[in-house]
Amino acid sequence: MAKNENNGWNDFDIGALLFSFDKETKNIATTLQEDRPYSNSNSFTASVADWRVMKPVFNKEFCIDCQFCWIYCPDMSIISRDKKMIGIDMDHCKGCGICVEVCPTNPKSLLMYDEHLEDEEALIAAWPAKEEK
Repeated sequence: MAKNENNGWNDFDIGALLFSFDKETKNIATTLQEDRPYSNSNSFTASVADWRVMKPVFNKEFCIDCQFCWIYCPDMSIISRDKKMIGIDMDHCKGCGICVEVCPTNPKSLLMYDEHLEDEEALIAAWPAKEEK
């Protein structure tokens, strides 16, 4: 099959070698995601936001920057800078809820809400109070 920069996932031959980047990369671990030269066959260039049913909402007020959500996220959707959680990449978040499950704070700094609920509405009206133990 000839290389076509616009191939969809179903257009690649089984066992095709797909490269993550369009050019050689150095110090990739220290390069911010948005600055990496991803190839068109990399899943980072595709959005999955249109089929997500539930979404995580982040409440910075309760976050202790433990980085558990960043470590466990299977899609690298947690945006962290200088070991501080700053948000969620909603183009790549699939809504699996793993970030919520591993969050140790009380109440959690990440909670799952219906995709169509505005984040501000969740933060103001629906965030639970601290649970007494």
